[in-house]
Amino acid sequence: MDVEKILEKMTNMTVEYGPKLLGAILVWIIGSWVIKVIMKNFSKFLEKRNMDASLKPFLKSLFGILLRVMLVISVLGMVGIQMTSFIAILGAAGLAVGMALSGTLQNFAGGVMILLFKPFKVGDFIDAQGHSGSVKEIQIFNTILTTPDNKTIIIPNGGLSNSSMTNYSTEPLRRVDWTVGIGYGDSIEKAREVLKKLADDDKRILKDPEVFIGISELADSSVNFAVRAWVKAEDYWGVFFDMNENVYNTFDKEGLNIPFPQMDVHLHKND
Repeated sequence: MDVEKILEKMTNMTVEYGPKLLGAILVWIIGSWVIKVIMKNFSKFLEKRNMDASLKPFLKSLFGILLRVMLVISVLGMVGIQMTSFIAILGAAGLAVGMALSGTLQNFAGGVMILLFKPFKVGDFIDAQGHSGSVKEIQIFNTILTTPDNKTIIIPNGGLSNSSMTNYSTEPLRRVDWTVGIGYGDSIEKAREVLKKLADDDKRILKDPEVFIGISELADSSVNFAVRAWVKAEDYWGVFFDMNENVYNTFDKEGLNIPFPQMDVHLHKND
């Protein structure tokens, strides 16, 4: 009798759940195939949109996970699992995990915002969160910078997306500023001519906009010139350092003095 009851229960369960199980398996197979087709078309869509290379893998993985979660929920519902309580438990667990990982989720959201709105891209030189460097990699949670002296800096995306940032690579042109001082009594016109010639001789300095040379300050021991020139962004530092060296060498040859702080000490001998 016990064996007959067991066989009878197994038969009833097979009749009751067999079609549901077969249907769930069929839905899983068809759904997996449909997801592959959708993901393939989604990849083609991203290619046509010419999106950033760092954004494509993230969007594809996120979209793929979302589709598979929907498929799993559908299959479990067909088998007969009560999804209401399951979703409630999943939601409560998600809330607890979200509270525990609030900082990480903030960085995740910041990474999404950076990838979508693109305030900078790989290769740009930026100044943010007290650090300066070239963007080496944009990850979901962090952005990696490489400093000019080859240090690696990792900045969380949460703060990076919510604070001010300077991107030096956005514009193709940059203005180079110098402050050049001459001594009182030196010829202002001669100093202006020398500075103009130095700027004209450097082919990296653009003619339009024109170089600006003007007196910016009558300081304690010098007359200071403000020199402003426009160059291509990649030539900025080369022009800056070369002009400083050329000014030092040329002013000496032209008889122009570059003042520097001095202190006179007078010794008095008491008889």
